[in-house]
Amino acid sequence: MLSQTCEAYDQSVFYFYNKTGKPITPDWRTHDFVVVGLGIPICLFIILANMLVIAAIIINRHFHFPIYYLLGNMAAADLFAGISYLYLVFHTGPWTISLTVKEWFFRGALINMSLTASVVNLLAVAVERHQTIFTMQLHSTMTKRRVLMLIVTIWLVAIVMGLVPTMGWNCVCDLSTCCTVAPLYSRSFLIFWALLNLLAFFIMVAVYIHIFIYVRRRSQQMSPHIDQPSHNQTVISLMKTMSIILGGRCSLAVQVRQR
Repeated sequence: MLSQTCEAYDQSVFYFYNKTGKPITPDWRTHDFVVVGLGIPICLFIILANMLVIAAIIINRHFHFPIYYLLGNMAAADLFAGISYLYLVFHTGPWTISLTVKEWFFRGALINMSLTASVVNLLAVAVERHQTIFTMQLHSTMTKRRVLMLIVTIWLVAIVMGLVPTMGWNCVCDLSTCCTVAPLYSRSFLIFWALLNLLAFFIMVAVYIHIFIYVRRRSQQMSPHIDQPSHNQTVISLMKTMSIILGGRCSLAVQVRQR
């Protein structure tokens, strides 16, 4: 866990922000009110919406298939993200100055866990869709036990990624490695975190592009026997969905890192 052997550990969060040159003030500014005013209802909506998704998957037996379990886990990750962002909203802006080093790392750990769980789960869904489409199946043949193991693995990876900075990969005892974006994180960790997410992103894009190319090729081969406009619209919807999901995640991750 966090080392308490260096003098900087006893400093306030303001000390690290000041050292890295990131502006922070105890005064409330317009954008601080906007962040809190919009953040709270949005987080509450995310929490409620994903609770309903999880409840629907649990109650409806028609959803008791691997893909829906993964979608349910994605909803759980988004639910956790909503809780994490709600915590962030109440510990950002002028409130950041009053945080201790431990509290700042706890805030960061929640965000890291939620983002990692979402990204890894998106990758798992992409791979599952790839397998079902290329084997011409409606649902994956993956057993419930394997799905459960996959879900557990996703959360273990998320927990590890969230705790890595707390366990020592930070700049508390080496201020020269601090990053302006997240003043208590070392630049090497943020680069590592960003590269992992970019890798997951590009793998997902590659998987969906492969699916898109395959579906287009199949549609051309079967065009005399199917409703081509309808099929093309389905393909376009697939690509739009991918763009919205992946683009939204990347944008959200960048915005969170700037807090």
